[in-house]
Amino acid sequence: MIVQNLIDVFKNTQFTLKQAYAANPNVNPESVRARIYENLGIAFDRIGRGIYITKDASCICMEGDGRDLSGIADNSIDCILTDHPWDDSRATKGGTRNFATYSTFRYTQSDFDEKARVLKDGAFLCEIIPAESATNFDYLYEIKKMAEKAGFEYYAKVPWKKGTFVSNTGRKSKNTEDIMLFTKGKARALRPDKQRGVDANGNPTRFMAGAAGMLPTCFDVQAVPKKNIIAQSEKPVELYKQILEYITKPDEIVLDQFAGSGAVGQAAIETNRKAVLIEFDKIKVQNIAKRLNMLQMGDYYMSLPQAVLQG
Repeated sequence: MIVQNLIDVFKNTQFTLKQAYAANPNVNPESVRARIYENLGIAFDRIGRGIYITKDASCICMEGDGRDLSGIADNSIDCILTDHPWDDSRATKGGTRNFATYSTFRYTQSDFDEKARVLKDGAFLCEIIPAESATNFDYLYEIKKMAEKAGFEYYAKVPWKKGTFVSNTGRKSKNTEDIMLFTKGKARALRPDKQRGVDANGNPTRFMAGAAGMLPTCFDVQAVPKKNIIAQSEKPVELYKQILEYITKPDEIVLDQFAGSGAVGQAAIETNRKAVLIEFDKIKVQNIAKRLNMLQMGDYYMSLPQAVLQG
């Protein structure tokens, strides 16, 4: 009765232990807490320090600093898929034009230490980065070394070809960005081993270490048309959907630290994954809410204050 009541009260929303106690006023708080702990991974997921969601909640957007993961529990995330606000002023400024109209930064070692802390062992870290150039090649190397120091293993790098889109800025025309993949320690077993184990329907029963399939030579997905862009540097949902199919399973939780347009959340919902999105800009958070609410797929939106992120 306690578990079902919590599901009914907090369907498609997050809750704290205090709220769970209030929803069951005639029950000893210790019993309520025990039922939640017993059903973690079954009826509930823990997404942060004292913060829980029902299993059917599909997407949560938290307003806050994506570099501050202190409110997310250790070893609780199945995948990080993110596109951080890239700081490369030499490449994003030309004459009187500024091609980046948002706050940018460069990762530090603590960023990767935190990514490793919240990810489960063997889980994938997917960083979307610009194609290598004269202005960023050293930073790309720094990213790899910081990830390695935090306990990640380099897995692969796959270009994203932006369909027919071509940018004519810089020294050469550009139509790609890179998908850089790491794993926390040895890669988890997602690749079907059909030669060693299948059921009566031909479905694999054994899996090998690595992504769910051989990664493509490139992800060829049309860029989002400018007239449809919600956030600058927005990536297409189809790109994220393809990536998630390779590095996660249904019902798993993907974290996007810099949600921007909320495209990762939409991709997660449409592939039966869950998403925790973090976005600093209040207007973008509101736009994400509108985007996900339009899906009408049981999606969920919640804006949490900075204090919640900090536990």
